[in-house]
Amino acid sequence: MRARTGASLQPRRGRPRKFSAPSRAVTVTLPEHVIAALSRVDRDLSRAVVRVTQPQLTSEAHPAAELATFGRRAVIVVNPSRVLEERTGIVLVPLPDGRALISFDESMSEERLELTLRDALDDQQLSKNDADMFRSIADLLNTARRSHGVTIHQRNIIVLESQSLRNRPVPRKGRAARK
Repeated sequence: MRARTGASLQPRRGRPRKFSAPSRAVTVTLPEHVIAALSRVDRDLSRAVVRVTQPQLTSEAHPAAELATFGRRAVIVVNPSRVLEERTGIVLVPLPDGRALISFDESMSEERLELTLRDALDDQQLSKNDADMFRSIADLLNTARRSHGVTIHQRNIIVLESQSLRNRPVPRKGRAARK
């Protein structure tokens, strides 16, 4: 999943793009053990290569807020901001590339979030970076809401939050983890 600014969710004809960023086909010869390792990351080797190289791409500057698309769906990803969480009541869910997903409970709607962001922009004490982020998110929501080819769905995600370092959830593999 790769993000892009001003991305459109309008349906395209033909096969869906695998990546939203410009891409091209390449031929690579790899050792069998590397192919096996990449296959454990993702069945699609090109997606596996992209996922493995994500940490190297984190040093690139990202826009304050942008759409990350995968097929016909997209989510808004943002640079982490405590001010955004405090001023709107949303919870940011960290992503491996250093950015975050926006999440909120049932009491918040995308319309209410957009209004909250626009109201916060009137505050002169809001930093320029925070104002840019608030404006970008509100503009993305506004564009999606007004688009005839886009439907906004509010979805639930699972967030695991540890109470302390000692109580971190320990991932268990397969059926052997059952009690």
